[in-house]
Amino acid sequence: MPSGKQAASAPFTPLDFQLVLLRRMADHNPGPVEDARHTLGVSIADMREANKRWQAMIRSPPHRARTPASRYRSVLGAPETVLTRKVGDLECEAWLWPVPLWPDLRFEALLAPNGSTVWNEWLIRAPEAEGPDLRTLEGLTPWSCTVDEAARAFPPARPLEGTAPTRWGLTFTAPDEKGVRREVVAEFTWGLLQRLTVR
Repeated sequence: MPSGKQAASAPFTPLDFQLVLLRRMADHNPGPVEDARHTLGVSIADMREANKRWQAMIRSPPHRARTPASRYRSVLGAPETVLTRKVGDLECEAWLWPVPLWPDLRFEALLAPNGSTVWNEWLIRAPEAEGPDLRTLEGLTPWSCTVDEAARAFPPARPLEGTAPTRWGLTFTAPDEKGVRREVVAEFTWGLLQRLTVR
């Protein structure tokens, strides 16, 4: 990857965006992130540089003038899939892009009805992919499921306020392998499960 001044002026690529996702996940779950980094053939410095460039890009005046939707298009290209989702009484567009690190997932940007504001941005299961069979706590391993999959598997799940942007939490009860129901807190980054705390 480019470095220094060259990196600052180089186009921000889909690979760079994957590194931004990983950088946030590393705070909670460094093991899988380290494996993914080796798969991509990048260094820790590359990951930090990509995140630094992303933060600078979304905060700089020229980029702040652009809508989040157009920013994602400029980095990821045209969406692979555009779906219509109902949010209450409103119909919204969901833009989906492939993420090579997670072939069965897609990055989704959920647009407000005005078509420019992004209401939500996270990883979801690809429409054609089969989701995990979540029955017990043992199935809730890092990166095994998305927010909506965990919520559907263990109702009623209660959302928790995230500790930072791009983070979500759920609390619910789920049986362990012996059938004993336990209360848990599941923490997600960019919509993907990172860690589980059993209370």
